[in-house]
Amino acid sequence: MITPTAPARATLGPLSPRVAIVIVAAVLICIILYAGRSSLGPFIVGLIIAYLLDIPVERLSRRGLPRWVSVLIVYVIATVAIYQGLRVMLRPLADEISTFITEFPRFSAQLADQYAHLDLPPAIREAIDAALADVSGGIGSIDPTSLLPVLNVAAGLLGTVVAYIIVPVWAFYLIKDRPALAAAAQRSMPAEWRPDVRAVSGLTLRVFGQWLRGQLFLGITVGIATFIGLMILSLTVDPVFGRFAIFLSVIAGIFELLPIIGPILAAIPAILLALTVGTQPALAALLLYLIIQQVENNILVPKIQGDAIELHPTIVMLALVVGGSIGGLLGAILALPIAAAARDVFRYAFHRVDTVPASPDEAVAMIKDRPTLVDPPADERTAAAAGPASENTTATTTETTVAPDVARPTANPATPDDPATPDAGAPR
Repeated sequence: MITPTAPARATLGPLSPRVAIVIVAAVLICIILYAGRSSLGPFIVGLIIAYLLDIPVERLSRRGLPRWVSVLIVYVIATVAIYQGLRVMLRPLADEISTFITEFPRFSAQLADQYAHLDLPPAIREAIDAALADVSGGIGSIDPTSLLPVLNVAAGLLGTVVAYIIVPVWAFYLIKDRPALAAAAQRSMPAEWRPDVRAVSGLTLRVFGQWLRGQLFLGITVGIATFIGLMILSLTVDPVFGRFAIFLSVIAGIFELLPIIGPILAAIPAILLALTVGTQPALAALLLYLIIQQVENNILVPKIQGDAIELHPTIVMLALVVGGSIGGLLGAILALPIAAAARDVFRYAFHRVDTVPASPDEAVAMIKDRPTLVDPPADERTAAAAGPASENTTATTTETTVAPDVARPTANPATPDDPATPDAGAPR
């Protein structure tokens, strides 16, 4: 009997000059991008625009239109749609914001009156009073000279506005030349890297695509649901909800970009506004936002985003803190897809350097088919699959159930003549 030998593991050879140049260039690009991260916001928005518009551009290009003509058509349609949407929503939204700013002093006085009549324990009331006194004292003791950096902020804001103006033009050329740019990037790297680069870029685009489509759908859905709920509360509880329904709905939709804490922050203005008229309206607003959040987390998110964005809440909160400290608000928004993409890249690398290395296509298939972070080792998978089959040889009346798995080579495949493991070497 011939004893099968395990396949030799791939080893890295000496770096060629071309590979060394690619690595050094990638490191330099990362350093430059990190140094200028504060100015990358408009271009990240441009990448999102390019990703969204590239889908209809591809469909038009397949019909025989030149790519630049397809980009122009999509740009015109998108511009008209955005203009009409803003035309419908901007006027009532501006009216509600203006009304809110005008009546803000009255709302503050009503909140203070509600707070004065709350039956709170003395310790809690003293702590709240001390915190409010510190805030008021800090605002009153601001040195006017400390406001001089506001001029620098204004100058930076002007540069950001200019950057956002050129972003549509930048995105136009990016969409138009995207196939040529992708082909040039493929040719610039060593041939042995190309399958792995294609696999990793595909996994990353899968995560960001599902996240982006999910956030757009969730933001619109939550905004509409919040508007409907507030209008119902305005008819059944208090008219104050209807006066600012659009404003609060837009806040709820925008804050969907921040996972976990976004819905909580979006509920605070509605609850404070309801507190100006009483505790019962505040409880009704709290109940409305809780219902929307539960429906979103338990029904919408699993159906829309799937397991491509599924992360444990501890990882999500850690990513939010780290992303916010590195990139501010934009870093906190992008922290979730970046963490999910890093998870899939780690899993891909894990499969590629396993005891029995998987091919790029096999590694991608295992990541898509298994929602867990790391699969069990190959010998454990073989033992788990062979265990029920071996028991079936001694008890013919027992039905064998084999867990589904992704086809990949094994270190000790069974021969077809072995009756004990009839399916050990075949895909399951």
